[in-house]
Formats: sequence, structure tokens, C-alpha cells
Amino acid sequence: MRSDNDIWFPAKKLGYGWGLPVRWQGWIVLLLYCMLMSGGIVVLNQTGHPGSVLPYMTVITAVLIGICTWKGETSRWPWDKD
Repeated sequence: MRSDNDIWFPAKKLGYGWGLPVRWQGWIVLLLYCMLMSGGIVVLNQTGHPGSVLPYMTVITAVLIGICTWKGETSRWPWDKD
């Protein structure tokens, strides 16, 4: 089990996944994700490669989910008592 100091993203109270970050490192990751998403979409659309926006978004989101899995609480449904 991880200590509270190691967790950047807490598990959501309702639903599945992670909530807003609780440490500054998590906020940096979330800010970087938003910047990469918005900047990448603008750049890819302007360069004439709009078909590469979806793969780009998929990769960036997969990286964010990986970081949340690595540095977040174990995500589970609220009714799971294990």
C-alpha cells in the first residue's frame, strides 16, 4: 500500500477513475497534458494532417492514464469492498 505522500491522483469517490490531483506533481502532469492536447491539435490541423489528431490524442491520453495508474490510488468501483 502506498503512503499518502506518494499519491498524486486520488481515487474518485463516485464512479471509476481518478479525481483532481492532490500534489503539485499531479497538477504539473495535468497542465502538461492540457498543453500537449491543445497545442498538438492546433499544430496538426495547421500542417495539413488532420487525420493524425486522433492517434496523437490517443497516445497522449494513454500516457496520462499510465501516469495516473502509476502515481494514483488503486481505482475501483465504490461498491467493491476488496
